[in-house]
Amino acid sequence: MMRRLKLKEGQRLTEDLLQRSGGIDSSIETTAAEIIATVKAQGDQALFDYTERFDGVRLNQLRVSDEEIAGAIRRADPALMSALTNCAERIKDFHQRQVQQSWYATPRKGVMVGQRVTPIERVGIYVPGGRADYPSTVLMNVIPAFVAGVPEVAVVVPLGPDGRIVDSTLLACHIAGVSEIYKVGGAQAVAALAYGTESVPAVDKITGPGNAYVAAAKKQVQGTVGIDMIAGPSEVLVLADETANPSYVAIDLMAQAEHDPLAACYLVTTDASLPDRVEAELSKLLQQSSRADVTRESLKSHGIVLVCEVMDDAVAASNFIAPEHLEVLTRDPHALLGDIINAGAIFLGPWTPESVGDYSAGPNHTLPTQGTARFSSPLSVDDFVKSSSVLSYSAEALMTEADDVIKVADIEGLWAHAESVRIRAANIASGKGCDC
Repeated sequence: MMRRLKLKEGQRLTEDLLQRSGGIDSSIETTAAEIIATVKAQGDQALFDYTERFDGVRLNQLRVSDEEIAGAIRRADPALMSALTNCAERIKDFHQRQVQQSWYATPRKGVMVGQRVTPIERVGIYVPGGRADYPSTVLMNVIPAFVAGVPEVAVVVPLGPDGRIVDSTLLACHIAGVSEIYKVGGAQAVAALAYGTESVPAVDKITGPGNAYVAAAKKQVQGTVGIDMIAGPSEVLVLADETANPSYVAIDLMAQAEHDPLAACYLVTTDASLPDRVEAELSKLLQQSSRADVTRESLKSHGIVLVCEVMDDAVAASNFIAPEHLEVLTRDPHALLGDIINAGAIFLGPWTPESVGDYSAGPNHTLPTQGTARFSSPLSVDDFVKSSSVLSYSAEALMTEADDVIKVADIEGLWAHAESVRIRAANIASGKGCDC
């Protein structure tokens, strides 16, 4: 079912062997650009028209009313309410530990430097919807924003098949503390957040995952607003040795494969017998899956089994792939942690399935994909703040460093840079000090 590769000891994985798919189709880029231009030109009217065209619903208002939110709360399953509340508390606890503080220092006499950390003023969260329901995405994006101190958070969600936003998403918004919710999805929602319409005020940054059109739109509005990342299809890599339970490996591969036919699943192992045992488990588990077709297509088209002779090579292969999710199912998973340098989230041991990271553990599940874990990090509180450098010099301190500044400015040919210090230094030397 999954494509198999074998590496000899010391052999390194390459992109040619991996054959990783990626990038956004040019036709999708073109369509997204057209939608963005239309929303910029027509505002709310474009959002109404696209919602009717793509979702089959003609809206008379875009913002979710307080009554709609209250109705979702009244209809809520108490068990779901409890589960989402518990998850929200764990997510909040984790992200509160990430909060940066402003700091100031006096490293030299008469010099004060520092870093002032301030929250972004207004953030837009894209929550996938339509055929699926992702209340966890609400929690994972809204909670860090509020922990960071963002005063205004707006959520956009595509309509479900019945022309409404599903109750569980509205319930998650209520639990996370956001009430500004709009019934719009796709590239048009990204455009509305980036440029604003009559009903949707523009934001400063957009976060949250979506389909290829959403990714293309985020890519195109980047610079007008900030974005978190260009998310690709979901990924998991299971790093396993002979101690791994094949049923755990199989079901965890399926847990990613069921997301999307484009999801990428990797099994990297030093046990040559494990792939056959995992395949047998997959065959049994697929018969029970409610998403068997999607799962099977993902495993067949984007599933890879890589057999390595030694664990060092297996870890090197994992670092090369730089997966979104990395599960370590080995005899001593903690012993390998120091060697893992590229992964969005690392799950250690047989009792830590990736699904706990998706929902309840606390760390963010918005993670870098398509190998970008080589240089990117999970969504965090840091994504919702910005920092400003702060500097203050006394006259004496400026005189101490004046020659250094003038010398470097002269070398760079920037006359006014140097002169701005020469003028001040001359006034200080003449006794005029800082009053000149």
